[in-house]
Amino acid sequence: MNQADPPTALQGIRVVNMGQILAAPFCATLLAEFGAEVIKVEQPVIGDPNRGNVSFHQDNRGQKSVTIALDRPEGKALFRRLTDAADILIENYRPGTLERFGLAPDSLRETNPGLIAVRFSGYGQTGPYADRAGFDRVALAFAGITYVTGYPDRPPVRPGYFVADYGAGVFGAFGAMTALQARHTTGRGQDVDVALYEAVWRMSGTHAAGYALSGKDRERSGNYFPGVVPAEQFETADGHFLVVNATTQRVFERLCEAVGRPELPADPRFTPRANLMANHADIHVVIGEWARTRTLAECQATLDEYGVPASKVYATSDIFADPHYAARHQVVSVDSLDFGPLLQPGVTPLLTGTPGAVPGRAPALGEHNDEVFLGELGLDPGEYARLRAEGII
Repeated sequence: MNQADPPTALQGIRVVNMGQILAAPFCATLLAEFGAEVIKVEQPVIGDPNRGNVSFHQDNRGQKSVTIALDRPEGKALFRRLTDAADILIENYRPGTLERFGLAPDSLRETNPGLIAVRFSGYGQTGPYADRAGFDRVALAFAGITYVTGYPDRPPVRPGYFVADYGAGVFGAFGAMTALQARHTTGRGQDVDVALYEAVWRMSGTHAAGYALSGKDRERSGNYFPGVVPAEQFETADGHFLVVNATTQRVFERLCEAVGRPELPADPRFTPRANLMANHADIHVVIGEWARTRTLAECQATLDEYGVPASKVYATSDIFADPHYAARHQVVSVDSLDFGPLLQPGVTPLLTGTPGAVPGRAPALGEHNDEVFLGELGLDPGEYARLRAEGII
């Protein structure tokens, strides 16, 4: 690191990432953005099956790539040398695969007791479904979010983003940091077991409590979330959609003032709060009628003036044009080998003392073999040349 560069939060932490597709590489890139050295281990010639896709370049940015044939004894030995010098291992093979390779995290900890293994899978490393295959959309269904998404008179629909994959990646990074802190006390590493469905289930709010108290499943209700009133999206006079969320009593009162109906909080339909929830359709009609007579800009300005949370329903083009996103560096240009410069989301969260940054583009397959194997592991050049010739790296 150049002396002029600001310090990084994870400086000195080395991560070995053998994960593919989304959740595991995303977790590794989050750590790279805050200063960890991330070495991505891929199969020679073939590499990550997501290579060639735009998402590969975003979810693997800032990582180094080396190639190791893990099905060969010398490849396994080389991999062990790599993990002996690592703090964190990230993987998303089916549970039991590393064990069959002879590379179980517990066996790696025989020579590196402090190694932390972040293990992603559809259903977790234990339990009756541990052996099942799992991808994002399956995890969403199993976690219950698909069941409640959509309108009651239509089939359920999937959310618009890969919530399970990226949510699991965040939980994996959080688990890695928690395990690193625990290592200061125990002196030992441990496994971080991340199931895709559990990442979504953990973000489900009060669904569990609601079912336990009522004995009833929450059904699909379109844009209306039971008990969260008023909250809807309304079409404006110029054809845009505006989300308004005024779900505390004080904000509801400010909203009524903003739409020129200050008497509504005292209306028996809307007080006490149980009546407001029961008559949510009526209050949404009032707000909708107000929005339809004004442009988006007029609605936003009025609601901002009264302190009512509201936003246009953004398309990606709106995000690219928005000055707030720009001010917080949330749309960044990152080079890629396949597509040239790509616009991508910025670094999150924003740390004031040790800020993160995009370390660089996603790597070419095996791009860092020389640097890692010759430089960092100190392989003899003759041995290195032989391993290359034999397809082990």
